[in-house]
Amino acid sequence: MKSLFLAWQDIGPSRAWFPIGRLDADVERSHYRFGYTHGATRAAQQAGLQPLASFPSFNDMYESNELFPLFLNRVVGADRDDFRDYLQQLDLKPEEANPIAILAVTGGARQTDHLEVFPKLECRADGTFVCRFFIHGSRHIHPVAHERTDTLKNDELLRVSIELNNPTSELALQLESEDYAMLGWAPRYLVKDLLQAIIASPIQAAARVVRVNPVPAPVNQRVLVELKGSLPANYEPMSGLDFQLLR
Repeated sequence: MKSLFLAWQDIGPSRAWFPIGRLDADVERSHYRFGYTHGATRAAQQAGLQPLASFPSFNDMYESNELFPLFLNRVVGADRDDFRDYLQQLDLKPEEANPIAILAVTGGARQTDHLEVFPKLECRADGTFVCRFFIHGSRHIHPVAHERTDTLKNDELLRVSIELNNPTSELALQLESEDYAMLGWAPRYLVKDLLQAIIASPIQAAARVVRVNPVPAPVNQRVLVELKGSLPANYEPMSGLDFQLLR
């Protein structure tokens, strides 16, 4: 099983994000299961979240032998002429490019709703992990940093810095070039666990550029990053109440 979480953003003044559901996918056996998490209850209480039309009850589990349309519609179709170019932008090989693998990299964000998908952070037995993501928030960086982004090279090392006073989330993780150009941020859903990794083993926390996609690639898919680290012994990432299924 590969697990992806579904996040929802409050459209009110807070603009807060909540993990509201979990999709468990066994692609080889064509078995998919979705359920709401306790984050949906918190979102309902604090921001008025209503059950999604595709999954009309907070208290039910949904199963299917096909990927639910809510998720499938967030994936570029394999019948498109530019599909191979699209996979190259995601650094995915055609044989591994199922919809779950694609969503794990892209996040599946759309302009028509306030939903986003992200993969569960998986640890090896020794506590180490590897995750990939596109740098977030590049719209908000200085123009000089945009110029530096254009000169990044594959496998170039990046610095990871803790930001204590981010105006949106308070705590954030900045990604910088080795010459200290601030390029953007790690995804918000990783911050808590990555902070634990940095505190436990600061030397092992390392980031590198996987690939840089030139314009006209979307701004939110310009720089693909791989980040490695080591979490404390017996620490389970993404295990807080918000991430636990309601049933």
